[in-house]
Amino acid sequence: MSSSTDSVLRVDNPYTFETACEVPLADQARVDSVLDAARAAARAFRTSQVAERKRLCEAACDAMVADKEQIARDITRTMGKPLSQARGEVEGMAGRARHMIAIAEEHLADVDLPKEGFVRRIRKEPLGVVFDLPAWNYPLLTAVNAVFPAVLAGNAVIVKHSPRSPLTGPAFARAFEKAGAPKNLVQALDCTHEMSERIVGDARVDHVLFTGSVFGGHRIQKAAADRFLHVGLELGGNDPAYVAADVDVAKVAEQIVDGAIYNAGQSCCAVERVYVHADVYEAFVAACEPLVRAYVLGDPEAEATNLGPIAQPYHPRELEAFVADAKKRGARIVHGGKAIAVNGKGRFFEPTLLADVAFDSDVFRRESFGPLLPVAKVGSDEEALAKMNDSTLGLTASVWTRDVALAERFARDLEAGTVYMNRCDALDPALPWSGVKDSGRGLTLSQLAFDTLTRPKAVHFRLAL
Repeated sequence: MSSSTDSVLRVDNPYTFETACEVPLADQARVDSVLDAARAAARAFRTSQVAERKRLCEAACDAMVADKEQIARDITRTMGKPLSQARGEVEGMAGRARHMIAIAEEHLADVDLPKEGFVRRIRKEPLGVVFDLPAWNYPLLTAVNAVFPAVLAGNAVIVKHSPRSPLTGPAFARAFEKAGAPKNLVQALDCTHEMSERIVGDARVDHVLFTGSVFGGHRIQKAAADRFLHVGLELGGNDPAYVAADVDVAKVAEQIVDGAIYNAGQSCCAVERVYVHADVYEAFVAACEPLVRAYVLGDPEAEATNLGPIAQPYHPRELEAFVADAKKRGARIVHGGKAIAVNGKGRFFEPTLLADVAFDSDVFRRESFGPLLPVAKVGSDEEALAKMNDSTLGLTASVWTRDVALAERFARDLEAGTVYMNRCDALDPALPWSGVKDSGRGLTLSQLAFDTLTRPKAVHFRLAL
C-alpha cells in the first residue's frame, strides 16, 4: 500500500508487496519555493511565441519517448500495469501531446474582427500557473492532458501526481528540462492531500486540473471556494454500453470485454454496465464467457501477462462487495468474482462476468474500478436509453448497432460527455474530454482546451481621434 509520514511517502509494488519507491513529501517551505519559482517562470514565459513553445514541447515529447523503458517500468512497479501496456501508454501519451502541438498555432492565434476605422482583436493570454493533479490509473495519460496544452498556451505547470504513482510527475519535469525549457517551467511536487488543498487555495495558482474520485473533486472544489479561479474536474464514471439487436455478437463481445477489463478495469471510461437487447442477450453472454476466462494474470513484467494486479489495497474488498451485492439481488456469476493471489503474489481480482444483474445493484449505480463486466437484459432501445441515463455519473456511453440513425438518437439523448458508436474506452485528442453530472466539469484536449488554459483579452482601438 502507499503510506506516508509527515515527510516520506512509501509506495508498495502491488505484485511483490515490496517497497517500490520512497519519495520525500514537501513541507510548506518547499511548497513556497515551488510556487514562487512557478510564478517567476510563468511571468517570463508568457511573452514567448507559440512557435517557440511548439519546438519546446516537441523536444520534451521526444525526451519522454526516449526514456520510455524507465518510465514504463516505474508505472508497472508502482501501480501494477502490465509492462507491455505501460510501454503503450508512453506512446499514447506522445500521440496526445503531438496532436495538441500540431493544432496549437491555429487555435492560440489572435482572432481579428475587421471593422473600418477600428482595430478589434481577441487575444488569448496565458493564465499563469497551472496546478495539475493527475490520477494513478493512467499516470501519463491523465497528466499529459494538462501538461502539454498548458505549456503550449504559455503557462508554467506544477505536477502533483497521485501518491500511488509519484514517479511519473518527475518524468515530465525531466523531459522539459532536457528539452531546454526555462528553469522551473514544469515542476514536480509530492505532498499530502491536505497540502494539495492548501495549494489550490493559494493565490499563486491560476488554474487547477484534477483527475480522480467524486469525493476528491468535492475536496478540491471546496479548497477553491474562496477564490475566483476555474477548477477542471474529471471525476470518473459508471459508463454504460447498449448492445442493440442488429449487431454481430462475437465482434461486439470482444470489444466490450476489452473495454471493461483492460487495465484491470481501472479506468474512468471503462465499460461498467452493459444493457443487451433480449434478442441477442443469451448469445452475448455466451460469447463473453471464453473471452473473460482467457485473461492471463501474473507478474506484470512478464510478456504473457495481460491482466495485472489491483493497484490500491482497498479495491479488492470493494470489488468483492459489488459482486456479493449483485449476487444477492439475483445475478449469476458466470466467471470470477474473487480476490486472489497468483503463485502466492499480488492483490489480483479475477476477471468477472456477471449475468442477469438487477438494475438497482450497486455495480450498476456506482463506479467499481475493477475487472467486472455486469450484464442485464432490456426489451427495447427505449428501455436501454432510460437505464443508461439513470445514473449520477455521465462520462462516456457506447451504443453498439449497425443503425447510424439509432446511434444519432442516443447521442442526442444520452447524458454523457462522450457518446461512442461501435467503440468504447477510447479517447481521441481531437475531441474534448469532459463529463456531465457528477463526472465533473470543464474539459481537456481538443482545440477547446486552449480556451480553458488562456483568458481572452479584448483589444478595441478607434484609429481616428
